[in-house]
Amino acid sequence: MNLIIDQGNTQIKIGVFDKWQLVHSDSYNILDKSKLENFIKKYDISKCILSTVIAPDNNILINGLSAVIPDYLTLSHKTPLPFKIDYKTPETLGKDRIAVVAGGTFLYPDKDILIIDAGTAITYELVTKDGIYHGGNISPGMQMRYKALNTFTSRLPLPDFSEQKELLGKSTEEAIHAGVQWGIVHEMECFIDHLKVKYPEILIIFTGGDANFFVKKLKKRIFVHLNLVLTGLNRILEYNG
Repeated sequence: MNLIIDQGNTQIKIGVFDKWQLVHSDSYNILDKSKLENFIKKYDISKCILSTVIAPDNNILINGLSAVIPDYLTLSHKTPLPFKIDYKTPETLGKDRIAVVAGGTFLYPDKDILIIDAGTAITYELVTKDGIYHGGNISPGMQMRYKALNTFTSRLPLPDFSEQKELLGKSTEEAIHAGVQWGIVHEMECFIDHLKVKYPEILIIFTGGDANFFVKKLKKRIFVHLNLVLTGLNRILEYNG
């Protein structure tokens, strides 16, 4: 069994894979040594990969892992990957971006793919059928846009979330919802349409916490994989033996 750990700034997501099958997933605010030991015993863990945004010197989780799993892989820009990277600064490439590309190429090999991760930020990743990652874009996510309008203006409120079905708002709150939500939809459609000119058979894959919200607003054929990061990390772990 493989233990997959994705450590973000606020939450730690874990997955347990039996080869390629995800058999358990969960998220924690804190993942201590005792919880790790329980997972290892319960699922008979033999391999582990850690993706983390926290520096090693300040990372308690790394110390816990080294105590219970001597041979584990920490993802970095130097880790061998199952795809080629065409990116000017691979050392700055986010590990979540690396993971979704690995997940996308595993699920849809030999395909042109655009992966959209709709989370705190919205990322767009292009992978071509020859297995080359060509980079992508990073854009503010939905909640970030709401907060920016409220923070950087003197009078615009931070409204409670409500789906805006009409294109134009008839009140200030509706206008904010329409601007944020439909602005993102049109942004996504624009990227997709431009890439389809060069890659007419391109597949669109969505992941991230806001994926389902935007998928229902897009009039496109789209595949949704909410555990794409975990799937990609597992693919990288298997690739590294």
